[in-house]
Amino acid sequence: MAEVVLFHHLRGRTDGVLAFADRLRAGGHVVHTPDLFGGALPGSLEEGFALSQQIGDEVIAERATADLPEAAVFAGFSFGVLSAQRLAQTRPGARGALLYEACLPIHGEWAVGPWPAGVPVQIHGMEKDPFFALEGDVDAARDLVETIGPDQGRLFLYAGDRHLFTDSSLPSFDAAATDLVVERSLELLDRLSVQ
Repeated sequence: MAEVVLFHHLRGRTDGVLAFADRLRAGGHVVHTPDLFGGALPGSLEEGFALSQQIGDEVIAERATADLPEAAVFAGFSFGVLSAQRLAQTRPGARGALLYEACLPIHGEWAVGPWPAGVPVQIHGMEKDPFFALEGDVDAARDLVETIGPDQGRLFLYAGDRHLFTDSSLPSFDAAATDLVVERSLELLDRLSVQ
């Protein structure tokens, strides 16, 4: 059993985020889903971004780090990757990372810092997603995987151009791609469970 902290995207902790968490739980893992937006469910990415600015980085960081387990896999969807990746890279006890539809650079001006040794990561995104693929995240993902090597890092690209394709409560949902994301995520979590 692995313990996972799963951070939501800019539309909030939707029913689709909770359904995804339930699928990981069905695989035998403990999954926490912190609510960074205090229950708000913005109607669009733009509204979610405005809300995140209104709440502020400091409060979001406090909510992201409240009551964390000592050893966890950090996971996040899009905006939630900001919290998940930072914690995976900086928190002692991080066991792994699952980054869905976003990736921060580990080199250059905007980098959080180097990737920690022994912390495996999977990055999942659609190959023509206007945010993930066309705004540089996929390049950051490729650099991360190349830097840490295929034993520790994997990038999975899915056919399509949707963002938030793993959220069953949104029109962008892609059931077949999400099935693969869940299957591959469970492979990593199961591997960590036996270590």
